[in-house]
Amino acid sequence: MPTDGGAYRPGYEVAAERILELIDGLSLRAGDRLPTEIDLAQQLDTSRSVVREAIKVLSALGRVTAQKGRGLYVADGTSMLGGARQPTFFLPTKLEHVDRLFEFRKLIDVEASRLAATRATPLQLNDMREAAADCISAFEAGDFEAFGRADDRFHESVAAAAQNPFLSEAVIQCRRAQRQTARLGLPTYFAGNYSLANQEHTAILAAIQAGDVDRADQAARNHIDRTEADYRQDIMARLSQSGQGTRTPG
Repeated sequence: MPTDGGAYRPGYEVAAERILELIDGLSLRAGDRLPTEIDLAQQLDTSRSVVREAIKVLSALGRVTAQKGRGLYVADGTSMLGGARQPTFFLPTKLEHVDRLFEFRKLIDVEASRLAATRATPLQLNDMREAAADCISAFEAGDFEAFGRADDRFHESVAAAAQNPFLSEAVIQCRRAQRQTARLGLPTYFAGNYSLANQEHTAILAAIQAGDVDRADQAARNHIDRTEADYRQDIMARLSQSGQGTRTPG
């Protein structure tokens, strides 16, 4: 689906975004029933096949569930991709929500890096090195889906090295929410400057390996701040191309 600015987004991605906005606008909660595919197609002014593909995406993200013979429902946040709960209030294309997501991510990622600098085992350091190397290899190969997977592994390995299961789980959940923004809210599959991300991963890893808590803190903080700026820039560009200016959807 082309936007006014000439950028292209698949119709099912736009439909998925608008279904999330509908859920938010109607204040629907987990377990609430959604309109049928036919009704959604009429409301969104699109085809039923596009709605069906959008539902598949939202089901994979853990936001909607299709129950055979019963209809469509707001999911409880259990994703078939990850098996963990997602926040049902989160709109991945709303700037305010993305800002709050990164505000939370900074709290947990920075603390995870600080703790990892004092607690990481040799095996955990090796996991970080391998994930960082895979990010570089994926970038050089132009395989940005592989980059996204390796990026997740890097940050999750840092969190694991903090040796706090609550913190580790928070990092995993935060990154799953971030992937929803990358999947639905941006013109490209994965947001960010890959080359800079690799440099920042290297800085975080070096600080943790050196056991330098303050350096690990600053390296993680720099990485989150820069990533948030990339996400904001891409979302603002999408809104501008859609003729929405700086107004957030929903």
